[in-house]
Amino acid sequence: MFRGGAGVHAIDLDVLHGEIHALVGLNGAGKTTLMKLLLGMLRPAAGDVRIDGVPLPALPASAWAGVGHVIEHPLAYGDLTARENLLLSARLHGIPREDAAGAVDAAIGELGLAPYAAVRARRLSAGNLQRVGLAAALQHHPQVLVLDEPTSTLDPAGVLLLRDALRRRAAAGAAVLVSSHHLDEVARIADRITVLNTGRAIGTLDPGLPDIEHAFFEIVLADDERRGQP
Repeated sequence: MFRGGAGVHAIDLDVLHGEIHALVGLNGAGKTTLMKLLLGMLRPAAGDVRIDGVPLPALPASAWAGVGHVIEHPLAYGDLTARENLLLSARLHGIPREDAAGAVDAAIGELGLAPYAAVRARRLSAGNLQRVGLAAALQHHPQVLVLDEPTSTLDPAGVLLLRDALRRRAAAGAAVLVSSHHLDEVARIADRITVLNTGRAIGTLDPGLPDIEHAFFEIVLADDERRGQP
């Protein structure tokens, strides 16, 4: 919890291997804060986070090689090319030196980065920089994948490439957690959808609902009315 009461409160969330679990909510609902807690970027005042049953503080450093994430902004060094950034990320995630180039080539192909592989990161558009960040998060085939608003700056082609990549990872057994306020896109890929509002989990949505946006706003409005919010 932050000063003034903001933060997340009493959220119990399971993200299972082989599924895509989506967090949806209005701006400020707590999606990014929750993801930072799950990744150890913030410490919870109460409760714990576990990966494969192991509490986060007890997780060995080697286990983080099985985690991929993009939170808020993709991490890339501006003076390195897209390929050089991916090679560095591959080595940091424990991909052996002799296998790194192949992993990078596969990630470049998967996210459609071939035309930009030799371009320095600081010269990339926001969308292509996001593709580099996503490729870095995906290329080591993590068993846990946490992505905060991954499609926010992507063009339609990038959205389709990412959608297919996430489905492949889940089909291979990864636990995938994504946040978004694009409900139509979430409904196309998610197995489960949890709705957040003012830092709390207030309900779930069926991805197959014909009018998922209307159902989402009904849940949020009902929660606001229960709490006496205008």
